[in-house]
Amino acid sequence: MRIIFLGTNGWYSTELGNTVSILIGTEEYYIILDAGDAIHKIDQYIKEEKPIIILLSHLHLDHIIGLHTFAKFPFKQDINIYGYKGTKKGIKKIIKHPYSSPFSDIPINVQIHDLDEGKYNIGFPITCKLLFHADPCLGYKIEIEDKIIAYCTDTGVCQNLYQLSNNADLLITECSYKSGQEEWAWPHLKPEEAAEVAVKSNVKKLILTHFDASSYRTIQDRERAEETAKKIFANTTAASDGLELILK
Repeated sequence: MRIIFLGTNGWYSTELGNTVSILIGTEEYYIILDAGDAIHKIDQYIKEEKPIIILLSHLHLDHIIGLHTFAKFPFKQDINIYGYKGTKKGIKKIIKHPYSSPFSDIPINVQIHDLDEGKYNIGFPITCKLLFHADPCLGYKIEIEDKIIAYCTDTGVCQNLYQLSNNADLLITECSYKSGQEEWAWPHLKPEEAAEVAVKSNVKKLILTHFDASSYRTIQDRERAEETAKKIFANTTAASDGLELILK
């Protein structure tokens, strides 16, 4: 299983990175986690006609703005987008004239599906739970190829974060705040909090991503976050755009 971090910024893009999107290539599927502006890179990697599945955490623009680039893609297979209830209505309000080309105007078939909390089989099992954020935001547990991947972004520490991460082979979670940073009204994680979740949830590997672009201005800022997290959970990596991981 190949995992490519296309975009690792939160909030807005900078010279350090694009907004968040992650591509997982498996034997049978292409799975994309969130659709920040980095999703425009997927045609560099999607070369087979395997189903494309996009799991959206929520509708904040840094997680969906890349959907307006879909007219550039030559894909013949369907694209199925999943998100929390209200996702279909919300996307159709934004990806439309006069803001963008609606999916009905482009040559690929895009279907949008609303989810609630619970367990689903979308070709492989997923579990969805609401996280602790300013607006409804889903975290996911994905079970595929005998591996468990937890994807939990845009959240403060909460019980559902622990439940989704429990015994995961890989936890991909956010690191919007720096250690010691004064917190804003919107809940997010600091590196030590993410690491503590990994320890308590018996995670095998932790990847930090979704670095708030206004706080993490240099690669050294991310390196310091990684060092802080490693003091608590050694198998931690701070992601940057282009990071690739093989999960065996």
